[in-house]
Amino acid sequence: MRIGIIGGGEIARLFLEHLQRGELGDAQVVAIVGRSDASRGKPLAAQHSVPFVIGLDALAAAKPDVVIEAASHEVVRDYGPVLLDRGISFIVLSGGALCDDALRTRMEGAARGSGAMLYVPSGGIGGLDALKAACVAGVDEVSIAVTKPTAAWRGIDYVERLGIDLDHLTGPTVLFEGSAREGVPHFPANVNIAAVLSMAGIGFDKTRLKVVADPALVFNTHYITIRGASGRIDVKFESVPFPNNPKTAMLAAYSSLAAFKQFNSRVRYGT
Repeated sequence: MRIGIIGGGEIARLFLEHLQRGELGDAQVVAIVGRSDASRGKPLAAQHSVPFVIGLDALAAAKPDVVIEAASHEVVRDYGPVLLDRGISFIVLSGGALCDDALRTRMEGAARGSGAMLYVPSGGIGGLDALKAACVAGVDEVSIAVTKPTAAWRGIDYVERLGIDLDHLTGPTVLFEGSAREGVPHFPANVNIAAVLSMAGIGFDKTRLKVVADPALVFNTHYITIRGASGRIDVKFESVPFPNNPKTAMLAAYSSLAAFKQFNSRVRYGT
């Protein structure tokens, strides 16, 4: 399988390391994509002896079978529909971009039309198989609380507009509470899991999201509650954040690896 990777961060590095150890089967990275020569992906590509290219056309020219997005909501909007139209499968890690109904509908239609796969992994949470089963029976409530150390919330425009001094918090502080539809766009690098939960379940408008900064936390901690005809499900996840990127849980990166491993598998267990 020929792989393109958009992004030059921890997830891209993780893929390259596992590929070079032979842990992802008969696969090769044919391009790491950046927007300019200043992209973090350029030195990463050089370090792992894989091609670095700039832009969508150069990526398509490398003829990937599947492209892994590990960059931003903007990249999903700019690259996703075009790649899927061209029959190139697309693994989306910035799932919050699909809060845009028009974009999601466009990409779903492109995937159906070309036969390419649009794949949004579970990310830093689990339990989506149970959620899907519960939805068949009927679900009344789905909620998620995304609770992270203060470092994860720095540099976010929405948080800065709140005027909260993250360096001097004395306890858990709610940054947002409402629908996933409203909340996900405020935190483009932090709550993509809420988008995945919404798409797998009862939608962005009915899924409730709480976002919390907690100075006492070490792990990115997520609480999910599902209530419906089949019963109640309460799940807690404590995920180690990447040292160089506290916004991203290590589990989210390994979720993308797990998704890739089962991409062409004829045998699957669980979701």
